[in-house]
Amino acid sequence: MNDRSPARTGRGGAGEEYTGPWLPEPLLSDPYQDPERSAELADSVSMAALLLLERLSPLERSVFVLRDVFAFGFDEIATAVGRSEAACRQLLVRARQHMKAGRPRFTADRQERQELASRFFDALKDGDVDALRSLLAADVQMVGDGGGNAPNLARAVVGAENVARLLASAFPLMARVEVTFEPHEVNGQPGAVFRAPDGRILHTLSLEVLDGRIRAIRSVLNPDKLGHLGPVADAWAVHREVIQARRRTD
Repeated sequence: MNDRSPARTGRGGAGEEYTGPWLPEPLLSDPYQDPERSAELADSVSMAALLLLERLSPLERSVFVLRDVFAFGFDEIATAVGRSEAACRQLLVRARQHMKAGRPRFTADRQERQELASRFFDALKDGDVDALRSLLAADVQMVGDGGGNAPNLARAVVGAENVARLLASAFPLMARVEVTFEPHEVNGQPGAVFRAPDGRILHTLSLEVLDGRIRAIRSVLNPDKLGHLGPVADAWAVHREVIQARRRTD
């Protein structure tokens, strides 16, 4: 799990501010390749959990990850962070409280999330504004993390109508230039991996589902965060092709 925050993930030296919204790197599979361990880690690597980790202090985050994700003993944790075991126990209590307070009260089960995602991606392929709007929460937020290194479809767009219209206008054009996507769980949530015509990774997209609606759509476009998934596409070249396709349509 990468420990990154807006002030630590700039393109330049330490302390450089990150460009635009920040999202965690997309994780597609359990690095342990163990079904039982995968189930234990599923909640810890979810997009919601990774975003919540950013709210913890560096010490709380370290203790929480070492204990609840990697199951280290308190003696090992104390040595790693340079604090007493008693202090580490208190840090863990505070970290768990912060994590619990930040989670949605009601979460969708896996089957509900997958069914909603399937309908969402069908509507996305068709560019169906009405179908997309019907799946989105009224206050849905769409956020894209390009880090200043890729064209960003949406730094932050809010509201079902705005998000549905943006998606319905953008993705049919991308399909026209042979951008494809494959459904894939991303950070414990339903999502997809988008690929350029040459098969290289273009970006990922994940959906947060709550109360039968999609409440957040998060896309990671920053090539610096995609390299671990495979060869990364030239997003700017694809963007130019999309613009040309739009002009031909107009």
